[in-house]
Amino acid sequence: MAKTSPNTTTLSAAELLNQLSDPIRLRMMRILCLHELAVGELVKVMQIPQSSGSRHLKVLSEGGWVVKRSVGPATFYRVVLDELSATMRGIWLAVRDDLDGLAESVGDDQRVRSVLSERMTDSSTFFGEHAGEWDGMRNDLFGQHFTDRAMLGLIDPRWRVADLGCGTGNCTELLSPWVEGVVAVDRSAEMLDGARSRLKTAQVGTDHIEFVQGELTDLPMKDQSVDAAVCVLVLHHLVDPVSALKEMRRVLSTQRGGGVAMIVDMCEHTNSEYRRSMGHAHLGFSQERMTGMLKEAGFGGIRMNTLRPDTSSSGPPLFAAVARVD
Repeated sequence: MAKTSPNTTTLSAAELLNQLSDPIRLRMMRILCLHELAVGELVKVMQIPQSSGSRHLKVLSEGGWVVKRSVGPATFYRVVLDELSATMRGIWLAVRDDLDGLAESVGDDQRVRSVLSERMTDSSTFFGEHAGEWDGMRNDLFGQHFTDRAMLGLIDPRWRVADLGCGTGNCTELLSPWVEGVVAVDRSAEMLDGARSRLKTAQVGTDHIEFVQGELTDLPMKDQSVDAAVCVLVLHHLVDPVSALKEMRRVLSTQRGGGVAMIVDMCEHTNSEYRRSMGHAHLGFSQERMTGMLKEAGFGGIRMNTLRPDTSSSGPPLFAAVARVD
């Protein structure tokens, strides 16, 4: 079994604290206390380049904080509390519990579940299990998103759906083959032009698509004029998201089994750089806050789930909230 590095016995408490002073290394320690991960898996969880991950792991490894083992070409790391010196163990236990409630830790936990799930279906690391082989073959043959797109066929084909804050038309393109009509709304004329161009390039017919320029807080739409509405990665840009949700409720009709709203947005996070670099008015939304805003807007039947993160993504985790007109 791997041993604690001998040089740690000569390090002072101040030197040991310095090795843990970086927030990335603290997050690594927390995750590696719970799971044994390869370098590539760990950097996906941390959302950092592999070169940065290797550099941080080198500090932790040379300091004796983590142990490693090799399996073929891969190197796996973990924290073994019983192999830490008394001083190191005391330092780590003093800070560990304070990390659990942080927004970054919640995101790390979600991504590590996704990484471990991928490991289970990867035939090269799951010892050639048949299920892993089949998933890999399906992805190679058909891509990773065909199931998601096919599930849209469960939508009622009689519905008219509003794509609120449609941007360049991603949701409109996905919805249009499955429903009677789509109302694509955006405040930006340039975005609407981009949506038209996208659909033309994708050879999607637009006869049943209406492009509307307008504010989400004052929709240029009639009361109860659509059966469902989607709002994807838009609310965090709005100073007053509740007003937009009230407008969404106003235009929804419960005829034909409709009156359904879906919000996709970022889970609450602490990356304030998004305010400066991308003009975000809100750093995501907690479940409590999102539920409260939907209730204030007059919705009921609220369900909210965190979406499984894409390990190649660099942003915060996302949620999907579905609500109905009461």
